[in-house]
Amino acid sequence: MSFRSWLAVAALAIGPFASATEPPDERAAPIEEVLVTGQQPGPGLWKVTHPSAGHDHVLWILGSYGPLPKKMQWRSTELESVLAESQEVIGPVTMSAKVGPLGGLTLLPSLVGLRKNPDGERLQDLVPADLYARWLPLKERYIGRDDDVEEWRPIFAAGALYEKAVRAQGFDSFGVIWPAVEKLARKAKVKITEPEVAVKVEKPRDAIKDFKQAPLDDVECFAKTIARLESDLDLMRVRANAWATGDVAKLRELAPVDNASACIAVVLNAQVMQDRGAADWPARRAAAWLSAVEQALARNASTVAVLSIDQILKPDGYVAQLRAKGYVVEDP
Repeated sequence: MSFRSWLAVAALAIGPFASATEPPDERAAPIEEVLVTGQQPGPGLWKVTHPSAGHDHVLWILGSYGPLPKKMQWRSTELESVLAESQEVIGPVTMSAKVGPLGGLTLLPSLVGLRKNPDGERLQDLVPADLYARWLPLKERYIGRDDDVEEWRPIFAAGALYEKAVRAQGFDSFGVIWPAVEKLARKAKVKITEPEVAVKVEKPRDAIKDFKQAPLDDVECFAKTIARLESDLDLMRVRANAWATGDVAKLRELAPVDNASACIAVVLNAQVMQDRGAADWPARRAAAWLSAVEQALARNASTVAVLSIDQILKPDGYVAQLRAKGYVVEDP
């Protein structure tokens, strides 16, 4: 895992569940329920306007979702039509870490052993016995006999298990929506803006060293990940199908077990991160996206933005914050 990934909030989650890069276990059980594959439209577009602008300027938001079936293709004729009339596309917020002229390459040696427990303890020493008993069959099914993961901190073990499980079930856990939209935008010769949050890390090697030794309250992250894999894999298919066919009502109905927030909180609440001013990263990400779309809405007749579906649907998500500022949001 690169230092940039370690530093980014999403990857701090830890990697979510985006740190494993090994191929899925071919011995995994086949998918029990048929996933929507082939070409699908995805959800419609949320329309955002502001009364003060006389509704002349419009922001169109496409909700992205993951994990999605590996064999699923999607093509939104509505999106393509809107892109043809738009002047700008707003992508997801990126995090840029300033760690010196050579960047993360010089830090790679210090990252060795980052995932391991600092005192040599094993997973079964750190999580309750009943929770560890639930971990074992999932580990056997999706990770196999690899014993190295037993030496990892619970948050990293949970991330590896989650990644293996969703891939074995036929999903691609990495983002597939934004790259496709970006490709369409370039083809249409539309300006692309990716809001950025710059993070300056003083003495990054010391930060990594401190993180290796820092205690992490990550049992809740581990427990929620286990719970999600026990109860949520079938619903994951239902949600993926709902996204692919534009069934927003079903997406609202089927909120997942929120293991990601618990895992992000583990890192952001760690003292080593608090000491380095990490507590405000989620707020800064939100502010960067909101600022970018508000500026684009003010200067363009038509703008397209890509935003995770949870930030559209959550009562306190980014779209809810737009509503609170007086913007009018129309569902698809």
